Amino acid sequence: MSTQAETKESDERVEELETVVIRFAGDSGDGMQLTGTQFADTTAILGNDLATLPDFPAEIRAPAGTLPGVSGYQISFSSRDIRTPGDAPGVLVAMNPAALKTNLGELEEGGILIVDTDAFSQQNLNKAGYKTNPLKDGSLAGYRLIEIPLTTLTLRAIGETTLGTRQATRCKNFFALGLVFWLYERPVDYTQSWIKDKFKNNQEVARANLAALLAGYNYAETTEIFNTHYRVTKARLTPGTYRKITGNEATAIGFISAAVLANRPLFYGSYPITPASDILHELARFKNFPVKTFQAEDEISAIGAAIGASYGGSLGLTGTSGPGVALKSEAIGLAVMTELPVVIANVQRGGPSTGLPTKTEQADLLQAMFGRNSECPVAVVAPATPAECFSMAIEAFRLATRYMTPVFFLSDGYLANGAEPWRIPELKDLPKIEVKFYADKATFQPYRRDPNTLARPWAIPGTPGLEHRVGGLEKEDVTGNVSYDPLNHEKMVRLRAEKIAGIAKDIPELQVFGRESGKLLVLGWGSTYGAITTAVEKMQVKGASVSSAHLRYLNPFPRNLAEVLRRFERVLIPELNLGQLRWLVRARFLVDAVGLNKVQGKPFKVSEIARRIEELL
Repeated sequence: MSTQAETKESDERVEELETVVIRFAGDSGDGMQLTGTQFADTTAILGNDLATLPDFPAEIRAPAGTLPGVSGYQISFSSRDIRTPGDAPGVLVAMNPAALKTNLGELEEGGILIVDTDAFSQQNLNKAGYKTNPLKDGSLAGYRLIEIPLTTLTLRAIGETTLGTRQATRCKNFFALGLVFWLYERPVDYTQSWIKDKFKNNQEVARANLAALLAGYNYAETTEIFNTHYRVTKARLTPGTYRKITGNEATAIGFISAAVLANRPLFYGSYPITPASDILHELARFKNFPVKTFQAEDEISAIGAAIGASYGGSLGLTGTSGPGVALKSEAIGLAVMTELPVVIANVQRGGPSTGLPTKTEQADLLQAMFGRNSECPVAVVAPATPAECFSMAIEAFRLATRYMTPVFFLSDGYLANGAEPWRIPELKDLPKIEVKFYADKATFQPYRRDPNTLARPWAIPGTPGLEHRVGGLEKEDVTGNVSYDPLNHEKMVRLRAEKIAGIAKDIPELQVFGRESGKLLVLGWGSTYGAITTAVEKMQVKGASVSSAHLRYLNPFPRNLAEVLRRFERVLIPELNLGQLRWLVRARFLVDAVGLNKVQGKPFKVSEIARRIEELL
């Protein structure tokens, strides 16, 4: 936290800050995701820029109070433009010993540490692996420790309700939220309205949560546990209408927008899988739009249905994560062979196999590029921020329908669950998606190609005179008849590859952040954008000869990528994998790129990238 100024207001000391990073942590049943979301929503309404990092436990029902069951939610909010949820929290709210143990190492030196002393029983200390009580052994001397009996105070605050002790205890997250609302001058109005609406069918639960929220706020205001509270002024954002949005929400809205822009119904076939399931949930909510959602019995059924929908003239879409892509791979090859516009949304997570289902990783770039038998090219796009998931979802369908090809949309857990302010675009600013079905039966040939795009015509089945074969067997050029001719097979393989390569002329050139040439270029893709750009910006302020560029298009690459790479002495590629983009860049451009690789289920810190830049310079 960086102090900008101090002012006096009444008898309280108010400290003005530019940026604050808070982390809420507790057991998976303590409502930390809800607490963090309410704080983020209120912060967005106040006009701060923000970025969030929810951290879900991988275990569905880990034993209460244990390390695997800890859930966290980090939010960074600021009076200026920010791109990441922060390297280290300045405030940690720890609801039990396990939450303290798993998160204390991230808290900045001298940071505020708020703990629920009621949770530090010997039993809970044992579950977390503490040999002594950290509240008493002096190990927390480097922090501003605030000890509060949250559970006791919550039960006292809601004593007039009829809730049992177990249910009443679950309200303590709202007591903690009220405390932090006061500490950072956040109003309680929005959360009060949310509680009333959320629990309108259970008035006692609503009363209890409202009482706990106000009790926490008033406790902070009337006691002397905090001798200072903090103010973060509005950020100077581009004028417009904003809302807080997660990556999965933006993805769903983007796909719906693509359907509206194309004037075609959207069909989403999916099998539930973390962290992509929220896309299915979101799309299912928009029944007043031309959207059909289908929860399939398995991943293969899901993409089979999406291909069938595309064959019938809809926008065929399927969503999954890495393990699901493995199951879909044969059917993706079918979509390549039939040359139908299908979008595969892959919200990447740690692997292999089940791996780290709730953690983030840029795990599947090579899988998207090559994870099918034979020569089987597809287009690949990747958003860089949660809000950008909206525009890149539209772009995926623009390319799919224009070039009659499957397109991979590569998001990941960090983008999917993270949130930031999103400036709602004007309809006139959205790209056009022109869908033209072939209608002239006199000239119809199913594999006669558009000379500009090499796309074959899209013909609705059942249209008289436009009958044609589909299926996985190789097709004869132009006629679409089944063909085993060797020369025809090579021609069709080359045509499909040439079609994907030709997309490069239809996408933006790669933009460089900073000087157009120099000693070091930091090249990234996907969710590493925020950390890379912030680190490069900080090093540029110090006078370092470093620039960055970020790829939203992975296949084909932007047409000027080779030229950009040649203008720098060295290239650094930070990735949340062991070097998949670096492998592609080295192979394609013969550039001796170096990597910064992290596979811990966590996003990069700005400091990690800045440190590597300093080493290379």
